[in-house]
Amino acid sequence: MDTMEPAVSDVCVRVPWGEIKGKAWGPESGRPVLCLHGWADNCGTFKTLIPLLPKECRYVAVDMPGHGFSSHRPPGVFYSFSTYVADVRRVVEDLQWTKFSIMGHSMGGNISGMFSALFPEMVEAVILLDAFGFIPTDSGEISKIMRQGIEEMIQYEKTKDKPPKVYAYEKAVERLQTANPPLSEYSVHILLERGLVQVEGGFAFSRDLRVNFRNIDRITLERSLELQSRIQAPILIILAKGPRGFANFQESKYKELFSTLLQGYRDRNHTVVTVDGDHHVHLNNPETVSTLVSDFLQTKVISQ
Repeated sequence: MDTMEPAVSDVCVRVPWGEIKGKAWGPESGRPVLCLHGWADNCGTFKTLIPLLPKECRYVAVDMPGHGFSSHRPPGVFYSFSTYVADVRRVVEDLQWTKFSIMGHSMGGNISGMFSALFPEMVEAVILLDAFGFIPTDSGEISKIMRQGIEEMIQYEKTKDKPPKVYAYEKAVERLQTANPPLSEYSVHILLERGLVQVEGGFAFSRDLRVNFRNIDRITLERSLELQSRIQAPILIILAKGPRGFANFQESKYKELFSTLLQGYRDRNHTVVTVDGDHHVHLNNPETVSTLVSDFLQTKVISQ
């Protein structure tokens, strides 16, 4: 396989409240693959991985609303998985893609899972990078989480006119590194290419502070399994074994929920693999996942 870096171009999709921006790699006539980043990241998360993937594909990675260079949602609007799924539908409508593969990391993987369940006829293949495709929540917790998310929004709206915090570039690097210790220094610089905007006196983080609030759009395990059963495309789940990787879910309080979800994938003959590395292994050490992703795309999409 030729791993020479494909040509990269900018992507901009108009939406009712502004723009969704991103990057595209590879030939316009290539098999389409939509790439969705994780929470608080941006489309730069795929910068090191995509050049190692099959050159027969057209990869479009977007900054989800409120992240990177994409517009923030209008005042008073929550960030949730269902609204992100609607954003994906807007993007592919603009790209005129009727059938495509979808690759998502972390939050992007959960958006990918829900999109693939709601629009199964549009999805050729699903790749989940350190993600389970859905985040089931214990039914007894849902009301408490929804209330918390609403309260966070109300409190934020009282202070929304405060100017953004300004950082020297080195301090911004330090802050991101502290928040995500597994990120390599090189990965931090990549994410900050779209994660910062220049302001008077230095830099401010480009993401909307509202993305930090509790996601009030919650579903139970039963609903997650029902959605999972609606996905028609083959699925590759790659879980990272490092301290912050999702392969360690056995040690979390959500052990039973995630284990049931994973068993659901295995029961439907989907592929679940674990790799060495941490939550951002696809960015820090893309070679660790590139062969798995390439073989999956080659077998399930390109050769079909």
